[in-house]
Amino acid sequence: MLNFDLSKSPFMHCKELSLVNFKNYQEANLGFSEKFNCFAGNNGAGKTNVLDAIYYLSFCKSFANPVDSQNIRFEEDFFVVQGKYQVNGQEDDLYCGLKRNQRKVFKRNKKEYDRLSDHIGVYPLVLLSPGDTQLILGGSEDRRKFIDGVISQYNKEYLQRLLTYNRALQQRNALLKVFAEKRRFDEASLEIWDEQLIQNGVYILKERKLFFRDFLPVFNNYYATLSGENETVTIEYQAAAGEDNYREKLLEARERDRIAQYTTMGIHKDDLLFMINGNPVKKFGSQGQQKSFIIALKLAQFAFTKKVKGFTPILLFDDVFDKLDAERVQHLMQLVSKEDFGQVFVSDTHASRIEKLFKSIGAECKIFIVDQGSIAKTKTINAQ
Repeated sequence: MLNFDLSKSPFMHCKELSLVNFKNYQEANLGFSEKFNCFAGNNGAGKTNVLDAIYYLSFCKSFANPVDSQNIRFEEDFFVVQGKYQVNGQEDDLYCGLKRNQRKVFKRNKKEYDRLSDHIGVYPLVLLSPGDTQLILGGSEDRRKFIDGVISQYNKEYLQRLLTYNRALQQRNALLKVFAEKRRFDEASLEIWDEQLIQNGVYILKERKLFFRDFLPVFNNYYATLSGENETVTIEYQAAAGEDNYREKLLEARERDRIAQYTTMGIHKDDLLFMINGNPVKKFGSQGQQKSFIIALKLAQFAFTKKVKGFTPILLFDDVFDKLDAERVQHLMQLVSKEDFGQVFVSDTHASRIEKLFKSIGAECKIFIVDQGSIAKTKTINAQ
């Protein structure tokens, strides 16, 4: 089991960010604090877009809009996002560019990646956003994405096997639809896809279970810190099959698959059950408990990623002030202001609220005032 001592570890931070035709920014060039960087402005001004650009440089995609071409500024033909990072004393340059109707280009230190998946996890990042409520209120796919997103940042083989599994799943489902259309069923034709699902599915299932073995105690500790240890929480991994009977379960489901016209058994059907005091959080957790649950998940993700990667991930907090009460926000910012945590980016609608908060906790903070796709001015609050 991993030892989650969050003592100071090698540091990573984004020093500079440059945008050209990205979302509502025609052009922007920003320099950041190593600790807190806050973006304040009205809704729609472009605060989240800056955080999304930083997210792009870690994951080669947007967290707000998965269609790359829709992140190009209106009536322009391309966008460019560039960042300068300091990692363990070394300076790295990242470049992401996209022209309409062309392939996305991603470079690290001027060298283009052959596969974008090779970049995932190199610059680890944890995002807390309003959309995270779907982890509790949404379907099982949202919760699987959370697991896969964490593991993929430190395990390259897992990411590649997951991509292979998903491609095989699509092919198998397409074949099942063809069988239904032609009113015939050829089991032999399914075998090539069955083998890919079994080989990769068993590996993915094993790694998910290993992940939760180490992740759950960290999550429990953070929830206790946030809630004052008043509740008992846990996460149960619900698997469609075990590692030892995966093949058997997939074969047993063939007739059901034929009728349904899609693959009904596999790791793509697994789920997480979030529990509080022995009951599902979705049904029995208050809004405050659900919020604490999500924050604890993300802080545990941070701690876990920091441990396995060996340096501190970047934290993005998008619009959390409007989703959390003032006391909870202050508690969260005090927690992440400690040296165990690294660089943090925050968006909010009120500059005065940000300034008051960071003065009260005595933390260094650089505030950017955002106005319709431009950074109007900045202000720095020095640590006390």
